[in-house]
Parts: sequence; structure tokens; C-alpha cells
Amino acid sequence: MSTKWILWQQVAQSIQADDGVRILQAVEQFVDRAVSADGVTEFLRDQLPEIAGELAANSVGVFLRNPNWIALSQHGRVGLSEMPKNILMDVLDRDAGYVGPLDSVPGTYFVATPIRSRSHTGAVLVFAGRSFPDDALPSAMLMAKAIGTCMDFLARRSQSVRRIEQLQSILRISLNLSAVHETEPLLELIAKEATRLLDCDRASIFIWDKEQHELVACPALGVEGNSLRIPDNTGVVGEVIHSGISLRVDDAYNDPRFSRKVDSTSGYKTRNLLCAPLHGTNKKLLGAFEVINKNTGSFSDDDEITLADLSLQVAVALQNTRERESLLRSHHQLTEQVTKGVTIIGDSPAMQAMRSTIRRLAATDLPVLILGESGTGKEVVAQSLHYQGPRADRPFVAVNCAALTETLLESELFGHEKGAFTDAKDMHKGKFEIAEGGTIFLDEIGDMSPGGQAKLLRVLEQKVITRVGGSQSIPINARVIAATNAHLAEAVRAKKFREDLYFRLNVVTLDLPSLRERPDDVLPLADHFLNLFATQARRPNLRMSADARKRLQTHTWPGNVRELRNLMERVAFLAPGDQVEVDDLAFILSPEQQNIFEPSLDLGLGEATNGFQQDFIRRAIKRVNGNMSEAARLLGLHRSNLYRKMRQLGMSEAGNKEDEEDDDDRVNSG
Repeated sequence: MSTKWILWQQVAQSIQADDGVRILQAVEQFVDRAVSADGVTEFLRDQLPEIAGELAANSVGVFLRNPNWIALSQHGRVGLSEMPKNILMDVLDRDAGYVGPLDSVPGTYFVATPIRSRSHTGAVLVFAGRSFPDDALPSAMLMAKAIGTCMDFLARRSQSVRRIEQLQSILRISLNLSAVHETEPLLELIAKEATRLLDCDRASIFIWDKEQHELVACPALGVEGNSLRIPDNTGVVGEVIHSGISLRVDDAYNDPRFSRKVDSTSGYKTRNLLCAPLHGTNKKLLGAFEVINKNTGSFSDDDEITLADLSLQVAVALQNTRERESLLRSHHQLTEQVTKGVTIIGDSPAMQAMRSTIRRLAATDLPVLILGESGTGKEVVAQSLHYQGPRADRPFVAVNCAALTETLLESELFGHEKGAFTDAKDMHKGKFEIAEGGTIFLDEIGDMSPGGQAKLLRVLEQKVITRVGGSQSIPINARVIAATNAHLAEAVRAKKFREDLYFRLNVVTLDLPSLRERPDDVLPLADHFLNLFATQARRPNLRMSADARKRLQTHTWPGNVRELRNLMERVAFLAPGDQVEVDDLAFILSPEQQNIFEPSLDLGLGEATNGFQQDFIRRAIKRVNGNMSEAARLLGLHRSNLYRKMRQLGMSEAGNKEDEEDDDDRVNSG
């Protein structure tokens, strides 16, 4: 059904109760023009000359009392200034027409009738002329009804057009807001867009700090620092916060709800304002949205609706931005904590070279194979490669391949679909999917089953996975770092590890030295771990005595860095005093005890003692890689006395020279 037909039905219905067949024909053109007119003013300007002709009037006008009399539109020589205002008021009050002489223009009569219009309350249609037909007043009243219907139609259409334009503007604003991810720029953009949309001077978001009972205005224009804090029970904004209902103030300084505190702080003068609550997606009150000083007149009902609609978008954008910032802060804090926990400690040449290699490799996506004994820190190296590279903000996922049976490995690495097997009650993402964009660390890769090796090789070559029970190929983007304490090359020769998988993983190899191969790093590592765990144990002043430090240096650390770390953790929590003594380290139980000299009971005491001393000296020399000066220092002897003691014990390592000071400082420690 066309708009024109609907409007014609409304016009006809408004006058059909009267005998207005001629007028119905006359006002048909009203409908045509109303449908195509841009607004009430244009409609009246075009139709008043036609209306005047119907009653043979010289002049015609539509006058409105709002609150003073104004001319909406007029045609002819006689205008509003000649009209008797008291009679026009009487026409409105009695809601009835009037015919009589126009005293201000001799020889002229006028006909006045109210226009019943919801959009233009107080409108009157007035004709002026030398004479009128007998049915002038009824005809005028019928035309007034038709005009009123058309004016309401045009007002509603204009309102709908404005509403559509406002909603389109809000949609555009919402899209712009979604592109801003920081709170301060977001609030500034909101204020700018709100002033444009609502044609006002200023806008502010008040964030509610509920715990402190404060409102934080952002941006607070005209205030030093662009930020303002006020009590949450202050003024109109405070009332909106506690009531959750929008408020409109037309004359701020005469409204008891308005507080001049903000104006006095900023030097600004508020004339009128509109304030709406900001509710988040969970109905939680975030604050209030206030617009100030309408550029023309006061804020309207339409403005209140528009601000409420805009507030919904603003609240969502603000809540999302703040949650995103909170997540980023947490992520950065966790990343920083993890990064601190994966620091590679040690200044030995081996560790300096390792750090340099890691820095170069971290910037690449090359697969890395990390080799080394158990406890040497293979996962720490893998994490360093991850957190020093461009993937640091993405997940680091570690998988212990030795702990997975062949039946579980495929589901764990690649995931499974719901119902893929008996216990698959839900869809499960695999480690490769979880590590998307980041790094997957495959520890103990040498213990992976042959079937698992084949499946892993296919994934590494094709860069796609398929969940167990699924058919969809899922592309993956995860850097692969593998580690093992096994000799993979020997396993390949023994046909226990796939050669093609070995070469796929072995693009770059990092071979980690054992702790006994870098003795200079023992004390720095011990200090690092002791400080770390002492902080956790709330013992910040814990330190090691000189004898305890010597004891650490003489130990061979078969468990490598892990053994040292575990020892320092126990010491930090269990040492009785603020200083760690050598007795506090007595619970070091070396797995290498089987290599320590154990004299037979068939030996005499002297022979057994000599055997123990020989073994102890050899271990000290081996501990310092044959450096006799260092060995003497560890044993608490002068270097010459150590040589003398070794000759007394018949140790071949002492040599035969009488002047050991001229001898090379290094011996073969076996």
C-alpha cells in the first residue's frame, strides 16, 4: 500500500463526517503535495495560494502560538500583524471557528478556524477577503482538518527521517569506536562524535569508581590535566548514577539538582544538559554520559532517545576496551614473569656462546633440536627462543612425548572431534591448534613411538592437521622445537628413530653442556636460585658462607642445573639461619657415589686412608678441569703442598720434578 493512499485515507477519514464532497476533491492536491514535500513549511508555502482560491480570499495564513504568535506561512497582503490576537486566542480556547470583520483593515472580513494537529498544537488557519460564500466557515474547517492531518504526516515523516539519520550516525560511530583499543583515545572520540550528533558544545564520560565513591570525568575539558574527580553524589550526574535514569535540565543554574562545582573548577558556564547512565553488557553500571549546552535551544525528547541509543554503543565499546587493556596488562605481566623465569644464567664461554646463538635463532622460524643430559635446561632454552622472538605474545605449549602412549598421542597433539571414540564427549583442540601462531615444544622426542613419529612427520611436512574422527584439514602455524637426552643419531642407525623425521627436526642443533662441564656457572646459578626461592620463602637476606660455596663447587652435579635448583629450593625453605652453612648442604646425595672410593675391609686403616685421599684429590682435580692451582684452593692447600701430598701418596699425576713451581699448571686428571 502506497504512502499517498495511506495519507489520503487519513485525510478523508478526518472530514468524511461532514458534507465535504467538494472539499474532498479540492484537498486531493494536498495529499499529492504532502507526499512529495520536504517538510511542513514547504507544504504550506505551496498550498496556501490554492487554499485561498477555494474561498476567493485575498490572503491566507497559518499562525501558531508558541508561546507568542508566529506565522508558520502566509500568502497575500494581510498578515499576522493585522490579526486580532484576542479573537485567535478565543478560537483556540473554544476550539471553534469565527467569521467577522477585520477592524484593522476596513472593508475586510476574516475567517479563522483551529487546526487540529498533534505536531503543531496551537495552530490556526485564517482567511482574509472582501467577502466570503455562505459556507466559508464549514469549508475552512474541513480544509483545516485536512491540513492538520497532512502536517502531522509530514512531522512524523521528518521525525522518522531524522531518526533514521541518527541511527545511521550511531552505527557509523559504533564502527569507529570498535577500531579504537585504548581508553583515553576512545573517550576523546566519543566526546567528539557526541557533540556532532547532538549539536551541542561539550560531552563527557563519567567513570564510576564505586569503591572510592568518586566519578572520574574523561575528558574533562578546561580542567588542568584533562581529568576531574568529584564525589559520586554530586549534581545531576550523581543523581543519574544512583537512580539509573536519564535526566534533562533546561535551565541549569535554576535547577536545584545541578551542582556548579564543575563549572567553578573549569570556568565554564552550563546552560542546559542531558545525562544518561552507562550500563555494560552485564547490566553493571559503568558511569554516566553527559552532553552540555545545546547549540540551538534546549535538548529535546528526540535528543534524549538518541543519547540513550548512543550510550548503549558507548558502554559496550568502553567495557570491551577496558577488558582488553586489563587482559593485555595481565598478559604482559605473565609474559614478563615467565621471561624472568627462563633467564639463562652463567658467564662461562659455553653459556655466552649459547646466549648469542639463541638471540640469532629467536628471530627465525627454523626448527631447532636441543640435545643435552637430563636437567641441563632444555625447556629453558626453548622458552628463551620463544620469548625473545616475534612469537612472544602467542602461546608456548610444551608436550612431554615420553608421557604419551601411541593411542593418546594423536588426540593430544592433533585433537579429536566429539564422538571420535568412547570417551570423546566433546570436541578437543590439540596442542598444535592451541599453539597457533606461537611455539610447540616437543620434549623427549626420542621416546616417541614409531607410529607417532610417522604422524608427526606428516604434519611437519604438510603444515596441516586433522582431528581424530574429523575430515577437515586445519592449517597450522606453530614453530617446532624438539628436545631429547637420547643420542638420536645412534637411534637412527639402530632403526629406532625415523631418519626423515630426524633430518626434518635437525635443521639447527643446540647441544647443551652439562653443569660439570661449566663449573664457573655453579655459584652464579646457586645465587640466582637462592635469591628466587628465598623471596618466595620471604627470607630476602639469605646468603651462603664461604665453606658452603666451596662445597657446591666440589660437587659433580650429576643432575645438572635441575639438581642445583632443587637443592637451593630446599635450602631456602629449610635452612635454620640467615646464612647457609656447609652443614645445611649435607643432604646432597650424589648419584655418582658409586664412583667414590670404597675401601675393602681387608685393607688396613693406613692403606684405606691413602686410597680415600687419592680418590678425593683426583675428584677435586677433575672438578676444576686439571687446574692444579684451583684444585689446591678447593682443598685448602698451597699448590706446592698439594704436589708434595700427591707424591707422598704415590700419585703419578704429581710428576717427578722436584721444583713443581716450574711445572705446567695443568695435569692429566684422568
